[in-house]
Parts: sequence; structure tokens; C-alpha cells
Amino acid sequence: MKVITTLGNPGLKYDKTRHNMGFMVADELAERYSFEFKTESKFKAEIARTNIEGNNILICKPLTYMNLSGQSVSAIINYYKLSVNDIFVVYDDISLDLGKVRFRAKGSDGGHNGIKSIILETKSDKFDRLKVGVGPQPKFIKSEIFVLSLFEKEKQELLNASIKYAADAVICYLKEGIQKAQNKYN
Repeated sequence: MKVITTLGNPGLKYDKTRHNMGFMVADELAERYSFEFKTESKFKAEIARTNIEGNNILICKPLTYMNLSGQSVSAIINYYKLSVNDIFVVYDDISLDLGKVRFRAKGSDGGHNGIKSIILETKSDKFDRLKVGVGPQPKFIKSEIFVLSLFEKEKQELLNASIKYAADAVICYLKEGIQKAQNKYN
């Protein structure tokens, strides 16, 4: 089983903010494949079990808030006796422009607190991930403020296209693996 963990913050206050790009991609996949999320307290997350392109998938939207996302991931790993290699994380990246995505097979947290939490809780940075661009970040706004801000109205069309593109990238990853997905999308 593959676990797709999408990062964001729960609640209407954060619903359409840049930091919730991972949740937006999860919602796009739910719409395409007609599945629903249900809150599962043992995982501190909204969970959906589905099949995408012949793969049994558990999709996780942590309810821990971004900085504690690793608690949900480690709970799932422990419950299902999985390896960190079974985890695929989708999250926002302020260093990539809106409309861009980048796959990584492993690596540091890059300053992203959600990824930092997952690395801390799983004691590994060896999980596949998809960074979804939400930038560029203006020089005069702190990153903590920028990621919690809404997208400008004039960027709504690009935002919608970006969410669909990121969902396409996730499907490519599930069908063809990390290397082919990197070659196609990076």
C-alpha cells in the first residue's frame, strides 16, 4: 500500500491558503476518483482509501496542523507496519513559482516545517515527495505570513490549472515511478 500524505492546515481559516496546496491536490484527486475523506482520530487525520491506476492508496490529510504533520505519518506507518519508503508527500513550496512542480526522492526539509516534522517523527528523509509551487514570494513579506495568505484573484485561473497539473503529476508517479515522473515534470 502506498500512503500519499498531503500537507496543510485544518479549518476554514486556512482552507485556500498557499500552505494548503497539498490539501487542494488531495481534493482534486478525490473529485477525479470519486472518494471521500473521513476523520480517523487514531491517525489524527482525514483519511481516504481508494484505488488509483491499479494501486491501493491511503490518502492522508493530517489534522495536526503543518508543524506536527509527522505525528499522522508515523501513526499510519506504525499501524500498518509500513516503511518510510511507502510514504509519498505532496506539499507547497515557496521557492517554486505557481504552476511548477518538482519531485524529489529524498532529502532535507528545505526549511519546510511539515517536512521537518515528518523527518523528525520517522527518523528518515528517504521518502518521495512532490513540491508544488506557490511562489514567487515577495521580498518584503515574511515566509510565515506569505504561506498563510490567500492567492490573489488574478491568479485563480493559474491556481486551478496548477492543482490539476500537480494531480496529474501524482498519477504519473503512481503509474510510472519517481524517475519517470521526475523526467516528465521536473
